[in-house]
Amino acid sequence: MKADQLPEQPNFSCDIPLRWGDMDAFGHVNNTLYLRYCEEARFQWLSRAGITLAADSYPVVVTVGCTFLRPVVYPATLRIDCYAAEPGRSSFVAYYRLYTTDNLEQPCAEAHSKVVWVGADGKSRPLPDSIRTWFTS
Repeated sequence: MKADQLPEQPNFSCDIPLRWGDMDAFGHVNNTLYLRYCEEARFQWLSRAGITLAADSYPVVVTVGCTFLRPVVYPATLRIDCYAAEPGRSSFVAYYRLYTTDNLEQPCAEAHSKVVWVGADGKSRPLPDSIRTWFTS
């Protein structure tokens, strides 16, 4: 799925404030941190859906990617819109659009991660019903 094919409304959104230490020597947010912001948004999203990380099953990211569209500098707060797509038996793809809250018209990055649900034995498990509803509502 391409970013321009995402639905108008995200499944979940959250705001994450930047920290001074997120900046790198080039004076903008370090590129590795965008994936951390997506991780935080994903876990807030799962928590909102009532998913708790149990010892017997949990999500694992198997693929990740990010396209950087404009630099972000401190101080700022990011708005991360999260979208669920491409459901499988045990996986889905999460898409993310990252904005600064002072410019919600122009994304600063777009990212994606393929999430697989696994059991304690490391083998894939069916997606929890509470996640499967993301694709039917």
